[in-house]
This record gives sequence, C-alpha cells and structure tokens, in this order.
Amino acid sequence: MANFSGIGEFFTKLGYALVGKKMIIAKSAKDLDRMRDVGELIAEVRETLRKMVEPGITTMELNRAAEKMIRDAGAIPTFIGYHGFPFAICASVNEAIVHGFSNDVPLKEGDIVSLDMAATYNGFVGDTAFTAPVGEITDELKQLIRVTEECLELGIQQCYPNKRVGDIGWAVQQHAEKYGYGIVRDYTGHGIGRKMHEAPQIANYGRAGTKERIRAGYCFAIEPMINLGTHETKTLADKWTVITLDGKPSAHAEHSIAVTADGPEILTLTKEQKKELKKGKTETVSA
Repeated sequence: MANFSGIGEFFTKLGYALVGKKMIIAKSAKDLDRMRDVGELIAEVRETLRKMVEPGITTMELNRAAEKMIRDAGAIPTFIGYHGFPFAICASVNEAIVHGFSNDVPLKEGDIVSLDMAATYNGFVGDTAFTAPVGEITDELKQLIRVTEECLELGIQQCYPNKRVGDIGWAVQQHAEKYGYGIVRDYTGHGIGRKMHEAPQIANYGRAGTKERIRAGYCFAIEPMINLGTHETKTLADKWTVITLDGKPSAHAEHSIAVTADGPEILTLTKEQKKELKKGKTETVSA
C-alpha cells in the first residue's frame, strides 16, 4: 500500500503519523528470515490472483480469494482496518492508481487492474503489487505495464549499501520520463518491517546522490505508480480511491526488498520464482 508523500499540510501530518519517527530500522538476521517468510507468503497470493484475472471476474472475488489465502496460511491481511480500510487488497481499475475498493462490477476485456496486497506473519509485513491485463489490451497499455515493471527493476537495482534513497527515485524517473509518462508524486514507496509503513519515504522521482544513505539490513517497499498522462491525482468520495486527474490509465508495481551486503534481495518472490532466479544467476556465472 502506497504511503502518502507529505505533500500539503494534511499529507504531511498523516505521513508523520504513518511512519512515526524518521529513524530507519535495520533488520537483524532473524528479522530478515521472518521478512522472507512473509514475503514468500504474499507472493504466492499475488501469483494466484494474477492467474485469476480475466474478463467477467469481479474485484470482490479477488479480494475474497486473497483474504482466504492469507488467513489459511496463519497470517493477517494487513490492509483490513488499516486507518479504516475495509478490504484485504487494493483493487484499482484503469484510471484508478492506488487504494481502490473491491466491488461486484465484472472486469471487462481491455481493462487493466492494479492489485496491491499485504500480509502480517510472525510480526512482520510483506507488501507487493502488480498491474494485470484483463484479456487482450491495447499496445499502449501493454507498454505502460511493461515500463512500470522496468521502473521497479531499475529502482531495486539502486539498493546497495552506501547508495542513497534518492538514487531509487532518480532511476524510476529517468526511465518513465523517456516515454512521456506522468510519475505519481502524491504517494510513495516506504520502509517496511514490523509496520507496513516505516521510514524512509521512497519517492518515484528525485535527484541521484540525495536523501538517506542506504545500509545493509534496511528493508524497503519500492512501488512505482506511473500514469499514461498527467502525474496529478484526485481522491474519490470514499476517501481512499486515488485516480488520475485526467482520467487516463495508471499502472503500479511493487516488491518488498532487503538490502544485503551484496545488494538487493527481493523478498516478495514465490518459492518457484526464487528457484528460477537462482538458476538464472548460476547459468550467468557458468557462462
């Protein structure tokens, strides 16, 4: 779930309430093991929902499936009750960027839907998101989703000890702006651990070499939110759903990651994805 950026007096006050003190909490080896466990758990939920997305399904059905999977695994759906949020997932369709409410309206061929989800397990939180096509979509939307996922990858690649948090936003911004896309500024990524929203705030824009120094043990939820048109947003009457001001589509991608001495480790991968990643690295070394 995206954090408020601190833009404006209201967002500033709410941002402080969400992250508390600005001290970034480094995780111990034991903490990281628990972060891996919950990350794998929520990744399994994500991939199940990805397979379920098709014309005719409703976001309420996706929400129910996610909540059941999380609870059946002995975890808690982190979003439910979070500052009053009523669902296990955020389901944001087309021009909705983040924090969308699930409903009983069937998804249509050509839609895109962004699904954001989090679980709390053994005292730690895993948070992840993706945007899925509903059936066949236009090439324009395919590119938007692809570039958003590339922005996430580029942001993650900045997460090495002694680099800066500003390097993450800079990498995202440089790539998204090549395509003329709007980069959401009102909502950001964030630190993660025992709480879903910890310090620091991780904007998807900025200057390289600025903000906090990155250290081993830090855990981040990096989540580019990229719009086909303007970066400007507005919030609907439900006080949660955020949409693009111009009504054009938006895409969202998120992983929880840990910073290790050797660089970033993606926590929100399934067992199978971890095996494939390890296999790929082994083949690269062998080659």
